[in-house]
Amino acid sequence: MSERLSIFPLPGAILFPGLQLPLHIFEPRYRELVGSALAKDGRIGMIQPQRAEAGAPLYTVGCVGKIGDVEALEDGRYNIVLEGQHRFRLIRELSVSTAFRQIEAEPIAEPAEAYLSAVERAGFEAEARRFADMQGYSVDWDSVSRLDDETLINGVSQIAPFDSASKQALLEAGTLSERCELMIQLMQFFSLRDDGDEIVTLQ
Repeated sequence: MSERLSIFPLPGAILFPGLQLPLHIFEPRYRELVGSALAKDGRIGMIQPQRAEAGAPLYTVGCVGKIGDVEALEDGRYNIVLEGQHRFRLIRELSVSTAFRQIEAEPIAEPAEAYLSAVERAGFEAEARRFADMQGYSVDWDSVSRLDDETLINGVSQIAPFDSASKQALLEAGTLSERCELMIQLMQFFSLRDDGDEIVTLQ
């Protein structure tokens, strides 16, 4: 069963079901998008363009976000927080008169609950600690250990300092175990790189 979605095609911005994504909306077309969403059901489709240019082709999988917190500024800008609902698969882009793009999409069914095996969880946490140490990240590991499997894997997938294509691959992974395994592979690969980035803190 397809659905019509107004989309925010933002390179590098990935939203996963059950997680939140804060956004500062300043471009006129996206202020119109947010205003339209607020007047309806508050939903926006987050999906990456394949290139960082206007009208670029879209990747095939994105995530529906529902506007939670919203701050409307006097000059027309917005600060919003999107709450991830479910992934979707692009069917086609629609011809529209709005300044923002719209698509027809098919919802991707998400499992009610997803778990890792004890071996998978331990392997992921061990690799994450090694990756964090090599990159100079400061991590509250006590808080990490209390996260459920899905929040942990999806949360790290969303905030990890990977390129857009890698994050897209994580979003498209069919199961939590597949996403976990891909995350481990990406951490092993990116830990070999030294881009000179400043130390960041992951909470």
